Amino acid sequence: MKTVFIFLSVIFMTNSSYALQLEVCKSCPISTIQDAINQAKDFDTIMVKKGTYKEHDILVNKPLTIIGEDYPVIDGELKGEIITVISDNVTVDGLFIINVGTSYTEDYAAIRVRRSKHFEIKNLVLEKLFFGIYIEKSSYGKVFHNKIIGDAIEEYNSGNGIQLWYSHHIEIEHNYVEHVRDGIYLEFSDDCLIKNNVSALNLRYGLHFMFSNDDIYQDNTFENNGAGVAVMFSKKIKMLNNIFKENWGTASYGLLLKEINDAEIIGNTFEENTIGINIEGSNRIIYKNNNFKNNGWAIKVRGACYTNQFVENNFLYNSFDIAYNSKVNDNVFDGNYWSNYTGYDLDKDGVGDIPYRPVKLFSYIVNRTPETIILLRSMFIDIIDFSEKVSPVFTPDDLLDNHPLTKKVTW
Repeated sequence: MKTVFIFLSVIFMTNSSYALQLEVCKSCPISTIQDAINQAKDFDTIMVKKGTYKEHDILVNKPLTIIGEDYPVIDGELKGEIITVISDNVTVDGLFIINVGTSYTEDYAAIRVRRSKHFEIKNLVLEKLFFGIYIEKSSYGKVFHNKIIGDAIEEYNSGNGIQLWYSHHIEIEHNYVEHVRDGIYLEFSDDCLIKNNVSALNLRYGLHFMFSNDDIYQDNTFENNGAGVAVMFSKKIKMLNNIFKENWGTASYGLLLKEINDAEIIGNTFEENTIGINIEGSNRIIYKNNNFKNNGWAIKVRGACYTNQFVENNFLYNSFDIAYNSKVNDNVFDGNYWSNYTGYDLDKDGVGDIPYRPVKLFSYIVNRTPETIILLRSMFIDIIDFSEKVSPVFTPDDLLDNHPLTKKVTW
C-alpha cells in the first residue's frame, strides 16, 4: 500500500508540474511577450509568432524558454533596455531585436542576463543597438549563434557587442559581431571559453580582456578592427588557433598584451597588421607554432618582459620581425623560421649553421624616430643593419635564434 501511495504521489507531482506552451501573436489571447511571461508557470515555453512587437523593459523573472518563430521583431523604440533576465534556467532563442535606447548613464542592452545561472542566449539577430548581449554577475551560461550588427561611429556613445562583467564559466561560440565599440569584452570574468566567433570592423577591439583569468579563446577571427585584440592584467589565458588580420592604424596591432603572465599563444595567424603582437610587462608566456606574415612589425617587445619562449614560429616577409627597446634580454628565441635569414645549412639537417639576429638596428631607430620609416627600402639601411649584426651596440647582443630553421614550420 505504501508503494502504491508513493507511485501515485509521483504521478500527481509530475502532472502538476507539466510544462505548457503559450503562444504570443497579435490576434492571440496573449498579444505581448511580457503578458506571456506574467501568465507562464516555471519551465513553460513561450512561442512568439512572426510579427513586430513594440516592447521594452521585458522582465524574465522565472525559468522559461522563449522561442521566436521566423524571427519576430522586438522593437524597443529607443526607449531603453529591451529584455532583462533575472532568473536561472532561461533560454531566449530566435528573436530579431532592434532599437535599443542610448544613454550616457545607463548601459542599455538588447538583452541583459543578471545574477543568473544555466542560461542560453542563442540564434538572435541584434541591430540598432547600444550594448548587444550583456552578461552581469552570472555563470554557467551559453551565448551562441548570434548575429550582432551595430552602427557605432564614435567610441564615447557606443557600446559593446557581447559584454561579460563578473561572470564565470560562460561559453561564447559561433557569434558574428561587427560595427560596435568592442566586439567581445570581458572584465573580472574567469574560466570562460570564446570559440569560433568572427569579430570585425569594430571601432576599438575585436576582443578585450581586463582582469580575467583562466580563459580560453580559440578558432576566432579578428579582422579589420580599430586596434585588434587587447588582453590586459590577466593570467593563465590560452590563445589558440585564432586569426588576427588587417588591423591597421598608427596605434593598431593584431594583439596587445599588457601585464599578462603564464599564458599560451599557440597556432595563431597574424597577417597584415601594423604590429602582430605588442607586448608590455608580460612574463612566462609560450609563443609557439604561430604564423607572422606581412606585418609591419611581427612582434614589438616593450619593457619588463621576462622568461618568455618564442619557439617554432614562422616569421614571413614582415617589414621588421622583432622590435626590442631594452639591452637586457631574458627571453628565448629558438627553432623559428625567418624568411630574412641568409645563413647556410651545410649538413642539411634543416637548422641553420649560424645564429640569426632578429632585431635590426633600423627597427631600433624607427622606434625612437618614427619619421625615419621613409628610409625603409634604402641601401643605407642595409648597411647599418649589417654593421649592427657584426658588432651589436644598440640591440641586445644575446638576442639570437641559435637554431634558425631553413624550412617553414608545419604543424
